[in-house]
Amino acid sequence: MKKLKNETELLKGAILAGVKYGEERGAVVFEPTDSASEKILYIYRLLVHDKKIQPLPEDQVSQKSMRHKLALWYSKQLPKDHPLLK
Repeated sequence: MKKLKNETELLKGAILAGVKYGEERGAVVFEPTDSASEKILYIYRLLVHDKKIQPLPEDQVSQKSMRHKLALWYSKQLPKDHPLLK
């Protein structure tokens, strides 16, 4: 898995967008005390369940791979001329 340019910033945006998506959908209410790891896992599972992203094989699911998948998902939501994609 090749690291994306600006992957850290893309992941931050993905977490914010995923939290908003989950809460608007009525599937979850995140608490301020929830860790980033918990949010990443829940958002990943929710997006897979809703068929928004392709699931990883279960033996390859890890924090690193979920972070990468969420960053990819978010990068595809951005306009082509967005500064994070350059």
